[in-house]
Amino acid sequence: FFGTTMGTQYTVRLVEPAGEVDLAAVKQQIDARLAAINRQMSTYLPDSEISRFNRYAGQDWFAVSADVVRVAGAALEVSRSTDGAFDVTVGPLVNLWGFGPAGRPGAVPTEEAVAECRCRVGYGLLAVRDEPPALRKHRADVYVDLSAIAKGFAVDEIAQILEQHGVRGYMVEIGGEVRTAGRKPDGSLWRIGIERPVAGERAIACVVELDGRSLATSGDYRNFFQQQGRRYSHAIDPRTGRPVEHGLVSVSVLADDCMTADAWATALMVLGPESALAMARQHGLDVLCMIRMPEGLVEQTTPGFAARLRRNEKGHSTTFHVVL
Repeated sequence: FFGTTMGTQYTVRLVEPAGEVDLAAVKQQIDARLAAINRQMSTYLPDSEISRFNRYAGQDWFAVSADVVRVAGAALEVSRSTDGAFDVTVGPLVNLWGFGPAGRPGAVPTEEAVAECRCRVGYGLLAVRDEPPALRKHRADVYVDLSAIAKGFAVDEIAQILEQHGVRGYMVEIGGEVRTAGRKPDGSLWRIGIERPVAGERAIACVVELDGRSLATSGDYRNFFQQQGRRYSHAIDPRTGRPVEHGLVSVSVLADDCMTADAWATALMVLGPESALAMARQHGLDVLCMIRMPEGLVEQTTPGFAARLRRNEKGHSTTFHVVL
């Protein structure tokens, strides 16, 4: 079954267990959980917990739900591990470069505007507290955007609901972030298609077979703009305040949970080809990097990811779920 959430669509495919499952009740529970996560973490809802925190001008502890603390805490862990390449306070820079709700700017931001915005950005400006759950900002104008990790968290929450109903075989996807468990009814592995990262194309580069793991992909080939012959990607490096300019065009990450895969896909996309694989190996992640080179697209993978790859050979009949 399908539904909408977080400005995109979710898909759930499941293998029914021996006992009867009330699919309507499961979908209702999933929709309610996703709506609750939106009310906690969406910057597009003015009354969400994170929107109210962003408007709060104080610098003492601000009460939020345990879910928000969990997601923000996980984000800070990845930020510390990557020296700030992943940073949920990057929202002001994303907006400045025209990749936020307000749309494209009339001109490329000036160095002065970037420098002014960078003062508001930095994972060290955000603190989390477990008990009682709360966030705290060290500048009144800090703005937190959890969109680079919240979809992965939501996928994990759907998976938990399915398991509570006795479902052991499933595939859950929200906007390209995927988690699987078990196998399909015919005993085969879940097959996830990864898109070829070329602007203006819709083609599958490869297929990944999953059994009990999560997959997230981040790329720069869909959301970008060009001005005076120069290309500006939506992938903003919080450390420089500017769109990344390296050759890495797509990163796919395998991890045990989707929240981890989601955050690390964004982080590695910012880090670039020289650092992404080394960082992935250091943290036990399996990744596929697609790099733009003069001779065309070049793929680099960790051994664990390579073992899961199946080429989408022409004429080969199979069924898989496409990640776009």
